[in-house]
Parts: sequence; structure tokens; C-alpha cells
Amino acid sequence: MIVRDTIYIDGRWVASEGTGSIEVLNPATGEVLGTVPAGTAADVDRAARAARRAFPGWAATPVGDRVNRLRAVATGLREREKEIVDRVISEVGTPRAQAGIMQFGIVVQTFEDAADRAEELFEVEQLGNSLIRREPIGVVGAIAPWNYPLYQIALKIAPALAAGCTVVIKPSEVAGLTPYLLAEILDQAGFPPGVVNLVSGTGPEVGEAIAAHPEIDMVSFTGSDRAGRRVAEVAAATVKKVALELGGKSPMVVLDDGDLEAAVSYGVTSCYANAGQMCAALTRMIVPRSRLAEVEQLVVRVAASYVPGDPDAAETKLGPVISPVQRDRVLGLIDAGIREGAKLLLGGPATPTGRDRGFYVPATVFSEVKPHALIAQEEIFGPVLAIIPVDDEDEAVAVANGTRYGLNAAVWSADVARAERVAAQLNASTVYINGGKFNPSAPFGGTKGSGYGRERGRFGLEEYLRTKSYQY
Repeated sequence: MIVRDTIYIDGRWVASEGTGSIEVLNPATGEVLGTVPAGTAADVDRAARAARRAFPGWAATPVGDRVNRLRAVATGLREREKEIVDRVISEVGTPRAQAGIMQFGIVVQTFEDAADRAEELFEVEQLGNSLIRREPIGVVGAIAPWNYPLYQIALKIAPALAAGCTVVIKPSEVAGLTPYLLAEILDQAGFPPGVVNLVSGTGPEVGEAIAAHPEIDMVSFTGSDRAGRRVAEVAAATVKKVALELGGKSPMVVLDDGDLEAAVSYGVTSCYANAGQMCAALTRMIVPRSRLAEVEQLVVRVAASYVPGDPDAAETKLGPVISPVQRDRVLGLIDAGIREGAKLLLGGPATPTGRDRGFYVPATVFSEVKPHALIAQEEIFGPVLAIIPVDDEDEAVAVANGTRYGLNAAVWSADVARAERVAAQLNASTVYINGGKFNPSAPFGGTKGSGYGRERGRFGLEEYLRTKSYQY
């Protein structure tokens, strides 16, 4: 039982103003793993005011010194790699085979990338009779989700700190233990008091207090579109900048000349990574109707290897979903797919064999899914793949763009120029061509209902800067 009974404000571990605590569950067993404080609006006020006091000094700190602090965080993370990976596996249920890269390695890279790119963004630009300078935006509220409890925090605070901003972090209470390890590393990295603050708690209490606080200049939020709309609404009262990443229903368009075997393997892997709890997961496979039978056969063969199992076991490819609430939601959407007449090829709403403990959902595949069906429109956030047949390229593009989301996408074609032509028509910030590799420095973010703002690389750093012109 891991008991966290303090929050981190102004360089010290202090008690919350509240007296409540929140249980964190192990999704593989359903047992209570630990507790975190149920923070309050008063805690946010203390943290925001500490961050405001610290801002002028941190903004004036030479970029090289800020960079050194970020590199110290990367070093501290490496020193505690095993502890961090073990914790996130027990708290999120990510299989060990995936967690080392998806939940840890990319976190280290995010701090290093922000350190590598910080100085170039502060170069003064001459524009006619003006000098254009960039300066930090101020105090940043970072509200993170549970599916990547360290990476999603790192995506916000690494560039913010590099830019000279101070931060108030609200981790998800659902996976609230792992972020405390990061807070300890941040504490040891030598940041001045008040530069980094962490307040655990719920969205309606702590999240809304961050969005509303007049001393917070910007909020970066990742989570559901419903919660994101609320953050934007609350933040509007103080006219602060808001960056939102609100999930997706990402399409993979396989054209009639695409390599089906490679595409299916790539698509299934994307859909089921982290038990499907990934905003960028390719959950809609849009394929030529003429090749549907071949696609179905390949998908079932690949998906059948995703047998729900203990996330701590080296051979496990599919772990549990995060909570009973999430499990019930996913199973409810699977039921909806069956009711709407989609063709169930694999899985379904039954509890996987031998997985009565914990929150497991079987790898599920539907085919002949109608483009406007619930399972083709809603972000399920579970291991559910929808295969949608189309008659031609134009229909494929229309179906791909036919949801309220616009985040991630993929295209497969033997003709790269054709793939690029289709990619240009897709409403997404990122499009993978023929299984292109993930680039952690390339910009990532939403369009349409998936939000606005960009993360990663220099594009993520720019979100935390504002321009000022000196006229001569």
C-alpha cells in the first residue's frame, strides 16, 4: 500500500488543505494500490501564487542554466528507470513489453529534446525597423490524463520550463502515484522554490481551480473532449491561453494497391497498444470493399495474438483497461456495435477466460461497420477495431474525415505520391505514410474536436512563448 499524503508547493512537500484521499487501483487485480491526497482549490491557490512569485526569477535565469536543470531531470529519470516502469505497470496496466519505451523512454527523450532546442528559440529576429523577441508566457497549469501519466506531464512541463515558465501540475487522480516519482526527481534537480508545483486531486476541484485561477496565464490540458470544453469555458473568464488535446477516432486508409499484410499488422498494433487507451490509436481501418475478405482474415490472425494477460509478464501484449468504469464503458460500446449490426469477427462483451480479477476487455474486431455507427464515431479508448469497407479513394477520404475528431491518421499505398495526395486531404495533424516511424520531435496536436495547440519539439516550445517587438 503506497500512501502519498502530501503535495508539492514552493519547493516543499506540504499537507493539503483538504483531508480526503483518493484510492488508486491496480487494474490487473482490482486491488487498491495506494492513495493520493484529494487536493482543493485552496491548494491550487497556494501553488499558483508560489509559481507567480518564482516566475520573474526563473524567466530571467540564463537559458543554459534552465537547460542544465532539464538534463538533470533526464538523468534522475534514468537512475530510477526500474522503479518508474514497475510503478506505471502496476498503476496503468501497460504490458512490460510496451512500458519501457511508451511509458518511460519517451519521457526521458522529451526532457532532452526540450533542452536541446531551447536556446534557438530565443534568438532575436530583425524585421524592418523592429526587433522581435520571444519571452515566456508566464505561469502554466498542466492538466494531464491517466493513460500516459509521465509522458503527458513531460510534454507540457519540459517545454514550459525550458521557455522560462513556472508550472502547476495536476496529474490524473486515476493514475496519481507515478507522477509523484517525477515530482521527487524534479525536486532533486535543483529548480528554485515555486518553479514546479504539484497538486493531486479531481478535475472538478483541482482542474477547474487551475483553469479559473487569475495567476495562471496558460492551461495545457489533455483528456476527453467533454472535459476539454469545460476547461476552455472556465479559462475564458480570465482570458488565458488554452491548449487542448482531446483525443481522436483515428483512421487508417488502406488504398487498393496497399500492402495489406504490412498495413494490418501496423494497424492492429496501433489499435491495441496500451489496451487501446491511446488518443492516437488507429481504431478505424478503412479498406477497399473488393479486398474486405482478405483484410478480415489477416486482421483476425494478427489480433488473435493479443490475449489478455498479466501486464507484468514479458509475453503479454494486451493488459487491462484502467478501471471498472472504463471497462464497463468499453463493453457497453461493444454491445452497441453488435446491436447496430456490425459483423463481430473476434472478441465481444464477455470477460476474457481466466481474467475474473481486474478490468480486462478482450481484443475485439468488428467488420462491415457503417461509417456513422457509434463504434465508428466515438473514441472507445479500449481494444476495439472497426473495419469499414469503401468503394473508392474519394469515399475513403470522406469516411476518414467523417467524425468530429481530427488527430492522427495513416495511409497505405504502393504509390507514395498517391499516399501523399490522400494524406493532404485528411483532417489530422499527423499522417503516417506506409508505416512511417514515430518522430518524437515532430508536432502533434488536434484539429476539429481533437483540440488545438501543438506538442513536441520546437513546436511544443513555441506554445509557451509570446512575441514582443521593439520598434526603432
